[in-house]
Amino acid sequence: MPDQSIQRPLPNHATTTDYDSDIQFSIVVPVKNEGANIDLMLGLIDSACNGRVFEAIFVDDGSTDSTPAKLQAALLQYDWLRVLRHSQSGGQSAAIHSGVQSARAFKICTLDGDGQNPPSEIPRLVDAMDSHDGSKIHLVAGQRMVRHDTLSKRLASRIANAVRQAILKDSTRDTGCGHKAFDRDAFLELPYFNNMHRYLPALFSAYGGRVVHIDVVHETRNAGQSNYNNLQRGLVGIHDLIGLKWLIKRHKQVHPIEVRKHD
Repeated sequence: MPDQSIQRPLPNHATTTDYDSDIQFSIVVPVKNEGANIDLMLGLIDSACNGRVFEAIFVDDGSTDSTPAKLQAALLQYDWLRVLRHSQSGGQSAAIHSGVQSARAFKICTLDGDGQNPPSEIPRLVDAMDSHDGSKIHLVAGQRMVRHDTLSKRLASRIANAVRQAILKDSTRDTGCGHKAFDRDAFLELPYFNNMHRYLPALFSAYGGRVVHIDVVHETRNAGQSNYNNLQRGLVGIHDLIGLKWLIKRHKQVHPIEVRKHD
């Protein structure tokens, strides 16, 4: 697809921060009640990205456990860490969107805050955005090779992925993987809605972006428990698929060209 199809100036309301050309990438980590995993995640990110110039933005989505205190203390230890906090929970997509809006790098990398997306994959994801043929890659979507989840969760995910693939035809085996790297400007051009983070390959493709997939490692949850159950995912997923299918079908892409006066 033509590269310029998604490379348009950001609307005025989307830009909430200035870019810093010295920062190679921004990591956005949405967290809610992950106090038992914060120290582990910070240590793993520090090790994985050693030698790189980066920032990590942890977005606390209204946690009620030790997460705020852990992040507050960590600000004194890691100079690359930034912390945002939602006064009330807005959901994972809202947390990711807040983090991306605040990011100061052109490249964004996301991962879940429960330790199941190992930070050791971050350099691979970010580096995969630099294509060898000179064309721009807008989204690198991770796909989990071996799922370390309960049987019921794996089965529910398999069914959900099959249904989504049949409806959206997004050529993605595992859209629920939190490991992703993408172009900040292109992401902020996409329509925002709750749970949009689960459909980024379909959205980027529909809006003219180039999407590639890479296999990534998946780990068992270090501590705590998921904020979602299979029934919640299933019911919300059906509603989202119907809405997203309509949105993509109605999308019309046009590119204005300014008319200048002749001398």
